[in-house]
Amino acid sequence: MDAPNAPVPPPALGEDDASQLRLLSIFHYVVAAITGLFSLFPVLHLVMGLAMVSGKLPMDPGASGTEAFGPQLFGWFFVAFASVFIACGLILAGFMAYAGRCLAQRRRHLLCLVVAAISCMMMPVGTVLGVFTLIVLVRPSVKAAFA
Repeated sequence: MDAPNAPVPPPALGEDDASQLRLLSIFHYVVAAITGLFSLFPVLHLVMGLAMVSGKLPMDPGASGTEAFGPQLFGWFFVAFASVFIACGLILAGFMAYAGRCLAQRRRHLLCLVVAAISCMMMPVGTVLGVFTLIVLVRPSVKAAFA
């Protein structure tokens, strides 16, 4: 005799949906790697800012118009902005890789939707990946597979 409140197993995912989720997972890993690589470009600004702060980069305070601020403060701006850009880019790359893993395991539907929406801002590759991911994730059969 079946229990009245027994959990109902989710319906089987179609072959097309399963293969699309697998491909989206792989593409999330690839775009995460590209995002992580491009987020490291401001390392040049970080190094230059650290050189300004430490005094290793010779600067003439009167020539560049920084006499009101000083080269050290100008260097701290370089360090702060580069650090923020690097950290945000690496965090986004980490979330994209984690969303790829969640897509493969069919977990955390809402996180995958949010990461897909955020990746739409990274043109052109992220936009294509985000739109296709959103299209696949809003299907009722795929939503049921994530339950």
